[in-house]
Amino acid sequence: MNHPPGSSFPAAGLAIVIGAQGGIGAAVLARLAADTGPGASSAFARVMGFSRNSDPALDLTDETSIVQAARRVAACDLPLRLVFDASGFLHGDGFEPEKRLAQLDPAHLAHAFAVNAIGPALLMKHLLPLLPRDGKSVFATLSAKVGSIGDNRLGGWYSYRASKAALNQLVRTAAIELRRRAPEAICVALHPGTTDTALSRPFAKSGLDVRDAPTAAKQLIGVIHHLSPDDSGGFFDYQGRSLPW
Repeated sequence: MNHPPGSSFPAAGLAIVIGAQGGIGAAVLARLAADTGPGASSAFARVMGFSRNSDPALDLTDETSIVQAARRVAACDLPLRLVFDASGFLHGDGFEPEKRLAQLDPAHLAHAFAVNAIGPALLMKHLLPLLPRDGKSVFATLSAKVGSIGDNRLGGWYSYRASKAALNQLVRTAAIELRRRAPEAICVALHPGTTDTALSRPFAKSGLDVRDAPTAAKQLIGVIHHLSPDDSGGFFDYQGRSLPW
């Protein structure tokens, strides 16, 4: 297959970004969109962004909206080469990360799992079947290092940690099934690092390596370009390093 210079994907593909109005999602969408069109080195002939305000709207807590978005993608008549899911929930709607067991709230837990685990699982349900059988394609979803069970030494943040750990397991399991149909397709969880976005900003402490969203987007896209089928089902940080489960 023909690969444009500097790209690891076959030419003339479609890339989509979920959560395209969030900090990282908007930056990834902008970076991909800036490198499309005639004469561009990108493999992507078209880039589409989906969010709760797109047309069609995509709400991770509403499977019908995910089905409608998948139909729009299928109707593009371009091979779907990249799905970048930048969705995530850490705080808001009256919820903050829990520091103690006493702060656990069933509604908080349910909402975190709905957005951070169930929503991405439904994206995989409806979008992985659209990935081509041949040639490189990638489904990448934003997880978090705090979702690593092996790396958990501080405790706290129960809902966020548990829902991201669940996401990692869903990615791993989906990757095994995907390989049977499309051996060159890749399904991974990515840790973006601490980024200056609305999700992370309230918890960015001095001494942390906080990057702006465009820098994070550049790094994450770089990791995606370096992924191979052997990496499918893996959990990687923004520098491409494998993280413990």
